[in-house]
Amino acid sequence: MNRSLRTFAVVLAAVLTAGAALAACSRADRGDTSGASAAPANQGPAAELRLGYFPNITHAPALIGLDKGFFAKELGSTKLVTQQFNAGPPEVSALLGGSLDAGFIGSSPAINAFDQSKGAAVRLIAGSTSGGAQLVVKPGITSPEQLKGQTIATPQLANTQDVSLKKWLKGKNLAIGAGPDAVTVQNLANPRTLDLFKSGQVAGGWLPEPWSSQLVVQAGATVLVDEKTLWPNGQFPTTVLIVRTEFLEQHPDTVDALLRGEQQAIDFAASNPADAKTVTNAAIKRLTGSTLNQAVLDRAFSELSFGLDPLASTFPQLAKDSVTAGVAPAATDLNGFLDLTELNKILQASGKPTVDAAGLDKAQR
Repeated sequence: MNRSLRTFAVVLAAVLTAGAALAACSRADRGDTSGASAAPANQGPAAELRLGYFPNITHAPALIGLDKGFFAKELGSTKLVTQQFNAGPPEVSALLGGSLDAGFIGSSPAINAFDQSKGAAVRLIAGSTSGGAQLVVKPGITSPEQLKGQTIATPQLANTQDVSLKKWLKGKNLAIGAGPDAVTVQNLANPRTLDLFKSGQVAGGWLPEPWSSQLVVQAGATVLVDEKTLWPNGQFPTTVLIVRTEFLEQHPDTVDALLRGEQQAIDFAASNPADAKTVTNAAIKRLTGSTLNQAVLDRAFSELSFGLDPLASTFPQLAKDSVTAGVAPAATDLNGFLDLTELNKILQASGKPTVDAAGLDKAQR
């Protein structure tokens, strides 16, 4: 190569190197460390928030927040669009499909949403409800051994109560299946369980509130296992709040507003327990056409507690329980599952203690 060509090559290399450096600086200025496209940036309040929930007493903070206008007030100009669900899997599908932005949901479906998206699509941002699940059975069954040859109901395959029952049965060395020496686990809609229990076609169910209370109060069932006795301090997450990761990154102000609304709903329930029952029951009647009698309502509320703490330390055990129960091949890696940044900002601003992510906010995939 002659001198002029060598000089041109040196200059060209320098220009390309400088261009690459400038591009890298530009990406860094935008917060893009991937070397590809920029990550979603804070775009301010969202035009709308699509929120999912169940018309159930275990979702009382959601029902109260909607009925009392706490969410709408905090969201301001952001339009609140709500959608009801009766089971976790359809809500998970809506979140992963992008037709829902946030949702109140059971702990097991929340884990499943994180697992299905390989840790990318959703983050758990707050708690809502703990407790309120029991194995209730027909009178005369007083020991695990007496469940052999019986049919026990759970609300849905691989839902939170289904996992709890199957894990407990395995722990008692009771086979799951058909036959006189096994326990048949049947997945039934909760109203169907009540009907079949009354007719003697099922011997009981591992059920969330208010269905466990309905079997006790209205059908004479007795409590064989209160799930609270199986957890440290009697606390386990029944309902949590999750949000699409992209929505959280793009609209943290809207997420803050949602959390403030939930905080107000929980504070209302703590300060006005009688009114909280009335509001929740009226919302359920409006949404489903049915209502709870006072005895069922009182018992159900006594079994539940409401709070923003998601009880993060319980989730690794919940993930292991799904494997023990035979509904998952391996425990979900929960690193990065929680993002409590916005929640702890809200708690600090209101003078309340922050909550711990138990290390599950680290090492996101």
